[in-house]
Amino acid sequence: MASAMNAGGGGGGVLKKMGLFRVQYYCVMGAVAAAVVLVTVRYMPAPTDTGGGAGSTVRASSSSTAAAPGGEEERGENVWSAGEERRKKAASASASAQRVVVFNFGDSNSDTGGVAAVMGIHIAPPEGRAYFHHPTGRLSDGRVILDFICESLNTHHLSPYMKPLGSDYSNGVNFAIAGSTATPGDTRFSLDVQLDQFLFFKERCLESIERGEDAPIDKKGFESALYTMDIGHNDVTGVLYLPYDKILAKLPPMVAEIKKAIESLHKNGARKFWIHGTGALGCLPQKLAMPRDDDSDLDEHGCITKFNDAAKKFNALLSETCDDLRLQMTDSTIVFVDMFAVKYDLVANHTKYGIEKPLMTCCGHGGPPYNYDPKRSCMTSDMDLCELGAKFISWDGVHFTDAANGMVAAKVLSGEFSIPRIKLTGLVTPAKPKDSRL
Repeated sequence: MASAMNAGGGGGGVLKKMGLFRVQYYCVMGAVAAAVVLVTVRYMPAPTDTGGGAGSTVRASSSSTAAAPGGEEERGENVWSAGEERRKKAASASASAQRVVVFNFGDSNSDTGGVAAVMGIHIAPPEGRAYFHHPTGRLSDGRVILDFICESLNTHHLSPYMKPLGSDYSNGVNFAIAGSTATPGDTRFSLDVQLDQFLFFKERCLESIERGEDAPIDKKGFESALYTMDIGHNDVTGVLYLPYDKILAKLPPMVAEIKKAIESLHKNGARKFWIHGTGALGCLPQKLAMPRDDDSDLDEHGCITKFNDAAKKFNALLSETCDDLRLQMTDSTIVFVDMFAVKYDLVANHTKYGIEKPLMTCCGHGGPPYNYDPKRSCMTSDMDLCELGAKFISWDGVHFTDAANGMVAAKVLSGEFSIPRIKLTGLVTPAKPKDSRL
């Protein structure tokens, strides 16, 4: 052993080098061991222990890290949904602001099916034949004036308040019922009852919105709506049998009821009113067919002067009432339409409109001159029916044909017969056209 060590150049140098190699070896091994430990800890599987130890902390941290992208995605989706919801609400609010809303009060001249629905009346052909091609509950062969008004405003026809199926109240409600009067108690659905129905409808809509539920009309819709009235015809007709001075005494209370209704609507937020007077009652075949001693009371166009004078007096009182209400309700627009002048013009100048027999009923019994029998309905099988497309004013002796209602509506919408001279379309902002056929 001694000779070998001696051969290495001396014992002290060799030992020194050996010590240095050991130190380097231990350093390298220590570094490797440390690396192994770090790798093991970094990539070791998460423990299944659900307790509160360190393993749980590591897993929670790992889970939190892994969930971060999903969390961002979820937050992004929520942000998108909220934005979409805001966009939809804004669009809905805009649509509501642009939507035309109409509330109508009246009788058969503007009834779009209410009496048929509430009374369960089966209205049979040929009603509706000229436009809808089937009965709709309207007492006409087609549309009533209110339908043409809705069409001019680019909104669908108004649904009757009492119609249980197929109604759409998003553009308003029609409270008109055939046979109704302005005077309370005379009929089941007089103007005061129709007004109560409107108030009930409004209250239910606003209550639904307060509960976060949907409603066809919102608060702004009621405030910006057009309120139309076409009533009083049956009141005047009901007193025409009286002496003329007695008739005149009965008219102011009728007009007073219409005034009261307008004031009540105004109190409940209504600001736009469109009020129709009564038509030329003395030109209706129903009135002309009544027995009379002679024709001394007929005017130059064959109409009953006394009846027409009563209608004109009613309209004068109603127009004056609207004048008074304008002074009283300075924040409102109140338009009166002289329906007598509009409808009498069809008779007086019938040839201008292509009408050959202005005083004869299209659908009735008995033939010329009036084709009207008070004991028989238009809907019976043996009626004398005019040809489809022929221009007649009267459909059944009382109500107008689709063609005549279209002519009347055109004059009404022109503003020429309005006081003040305002076009109805100027009171509202039309929406996009909708299919109006029912």
